[in-house]
Amino acid sequence: MQRRPGSQGALRAANEARIADVLRDGPATQSELAERTGLANATVSNIVRDLRERGIVTTGPTIHQGRRATLVTIESGTGPVVVGVDFGRRHVRIAASRADLQPIVERHVELPAGHHASESLAVAAHALSEMLDGEGLRDVAAMCVGVPGPFDLRTGTIAGHTILPEWVGVSRDAISEAFGMPVEVGNDADLGATAERTVGAHRGVDDLMFVKVGTGIGTGLVLGGRLHRGAIGIAGELGHVQVDPQGPLCVCGNRGCLETLASVRVMTQELSAALRRPVSTADIVTSALAGDPVTRRVIEDAGVAIGRAVANAANLLAPAVVVVGGPLSEVGELLLEPVRDGFRRFAIHALASSTDVVATSLGERAEVLGALAVARDAARSPALV
Repeated sequence: MQRRPGSQGALRAANEARIADVLRDGPATQSELAERTGLANATVSNIVRDLRERGIVTTGPTIHQGRRATLVTIESGTGPVVVGVDFGRRHVRIAASRADLQPIVERHVELPAGHHASESLAVAAHALSEMLDGEGLRDVAAMCVGVPGPFDLRTGTIAGHTILPEWVGVSRDAISEAFGMPVEVGNDADLGATAERTVGAHRGVDDLMFVKVGTGIGTGLVLGGRLHRGAIGIAGELGHVQVDPQGPLCVCGNRGCLETLASVRVMTQELSAALRRPVSTADIVTSALAGDPVTRRVIEDAGVAIGRAVANAANLLAPAVVVVGGPLSEVGELLLEPVRDGFRRFAIHALASSTDVVATSLGERAEVLGALAVARDAARSPALV
């Protein structure tokens, strides 16, 4: 069979991309690269040598399974510029990086409560432009924007029951137009899960739940090594699992959803009523760490409810680890222990005894780091991106 012109180059580029996919999850030995890509050891060795000469990867000695081996790492500062943006109820966080996902520059901008998409997108686009100009960065290859709500893949729009009702119906096209370039759009909890598996403490874990406890409660799911978004993109709406059929009415139209009993919004409302003064998320963190019994009780009750809902999901999905993120993760064990308690009580024994429930290793940056990872993958090229 006659070979098509350029087919050898295309094959090599495809093999480079396979190696890139592995190295995006972190450093790997050459033998691990061969095992995980299915490529011959000699092929891996040749590609790694070429990438090293081009300054795309570095290599160094290590010990693997008791033997000397060569560890391959993506070189810091290589690849095109990518941008991640994370919108929250009262903020937008923006970061730019290259292939290593180490932010070159970051910016955090406060937004008013109930901000409208058009205004906030304009603020973010201006902040991004200033940020890139200040660092002399040009030619952004790809961008991902995270939103705190479900993104419907059928329509390409932000769906209902988001904590930002003013954003419902906003399309990917409108977001792209605001930034002046095509963008990927993702749910914030999905991006948190992506970050934990890509740059966090659970790098390479194939089955993971990222539970973001904020104004709402959402879950990002990594199943079998891939982000699971469901048929239309809105999987993981843990906040709308019913925990009390007679409970408060939820914005989604049901009663007794987890969000109506255990979200940060509900906690601030409860504490504001009990203490007869306005209470913010920051106040909850400060008071809990200072030992305030009322605040700690509210967190404990919410944590047990979250743990029960997580257990129900885990009984179906059997994750290796449950990672808790969001602004309340700052209180650490004060939230985690009640979540574990609820989880252990309602998960089947095999899962209760084997599944770790831990705080995110990335703090409130998890979502923007996940957005960078998605943008990097969208910008992939024959070279390591």
